Amino acid sequence: MIVVTGASGQLGRAVLERLLDRLPAEQVGASVREPEKVADLAARGARVRRGDYTDPASLAAAFEGATQVLVVSANVLGEEALRQHRTAIEAALAAGARRVLYTAHMGADPTSPMAPMPDHFATEEILRGCGVAWTSLRNGFYASTVPVLLAGAWHTGELRLPADGPVAWTTHGDLADVTALALTSETFDGLTPPLTGPEALTMDDVAALASEAAGRTIRRVVVSDDDFVAEQVAHGVPEAAARMFLTMFAASRRGDFAPADPTLARLIGRPATPLADVLAVPAQA
Repeated sequence: MIVVTGASGQLGRAVLERLLDRLPAEQVGASVREPEKVADLAARGARVRRGDYTDPASLAAAFEGATQVLVVSANVLGEEALRQHRTAIEAALAAGARRVLYTAHMGADPTSPMAPMPDHFATEEILRGCGVAWTSLRNGFYASTVPVLLAGAWHTGELRLPADGPVAWTTHGDLADVTALALTSETFDGLTPPLTGPEALTMDDVAALASEAAGRTIRRVVVSDDDFVAEQVAHGVPEAAARMFLTMFAASRRGDFAPADPTLARLIGRPATPLADVLAVPAQA
């Protein structure tokens, strides 16, 4: 049985849906903190059990009979992230899984200024010593971030962000396709190449794409890091969250999220989804 954690999240759910399209339902398991959120997956025949990284006993039940476990990275940082990831990996091993997969990031690096990236790297070190086959899926940066960055720009005509570097934006759908492939074949062992969208784009490029989508000019305006934080706080974003967001730009300026890599498109047998396809202009813009 293949067990996927984070089953109610955008990526985990999409992976499960693809597995159910590929495999008999009795071979697919979902681990989720709130099973009622994935009742539709249970209705399709997937085994749905409660699993929480902070509750090892729940993971023992959720992972029972697993041959492979996909550990979706926790939505926390630092030591707590590593504690939760280690708990999930150890639970997979205790359940007898012969392979553990983890959703890492192409920017995984102990020196990265973006907090999740050292966590991904450290989790990979845990996997190296786990004693069974493992795969770290070094995913490209989620393209779903871009509509968030553009939220104000549709109305003001200005994309006001700090200095940046190119990012290989990648859709959840493409990543779900390649992850399902990894779970159903021996495609990857150890670290994967970067699994990315088709091109690495700067915020200048994003503004140009947004302008084309909107039929009017969306102007890219570079603001200082401090001004970016101040503007985010003025719009109601907690300062800690704004500073966390800022680290994405600092890492992109180092080139951590580029270049684009052809591996994902080659494996899924079609072109990776371009960013333009996810830019929907709000009706009220």
